[in-house]
Amino acid sequence: MAEEGTYKRKWCLPHSGGKGRERVERFQVIESGEGIEGAILRGLSAGSAGEVLVSEEHPALLVVSPGAAQKGLELPAACRTVLLPGDAGNLLKGLRAASAVSYGASPRDSLTISSREEGVMWAALQRELVTVDGRVVERQEFPLPLPGAGGALSALAVAGALLLLGVPPEDLRGGY
Repeated sequence: MAEEGTYKRKWCLPHSGGKGRERVERFQVIESGEGIEGAILRGLSAGSAGEVLVSEEHPALLVVSPGAAQKGLELPAACRTVLLPGDAGNLLKGLRAASAVSYGASPRDSLTISSREEGVMWAALQRELVTVDGRVVERQEFPLPLPGAGGALSALAVAGALLLLGVPPEDLRGGY
């Protein structure tokens, strides 16, 4: 059971699966009031997304917020890809995941901050990543709006989730 102020929900997002068929990709956000889930949904413009009432044990993408990682909240048993703060590797102990993508201030993290300018934070994708639908996103730097109250780590979590859900880096400039 989630503690007060902690959210565990799973979403499904309709999008084209090719050949005229619709496919649904699922993600789950475990956060502690940072607003990451809402920012992801805004970034996806997913007004029609709805809560999934099936098992929450194996999401395609599991997003762990900085606050949830700091509290050491329990994660599902398995997921396809997990996005988590780079200093939260201890959370991976009981989790079966095909891949892990880290975000944070360390050069070892997959997604990190390269610089800050007037009103802009530059994010650096340090290595290729594979989206939940199998596309490859190449190493690159891209601008993000300077984060507000949620902070830089939350902004990286949202950007990483959107990239993994197939949003191109150039579409992240406008904010979420």
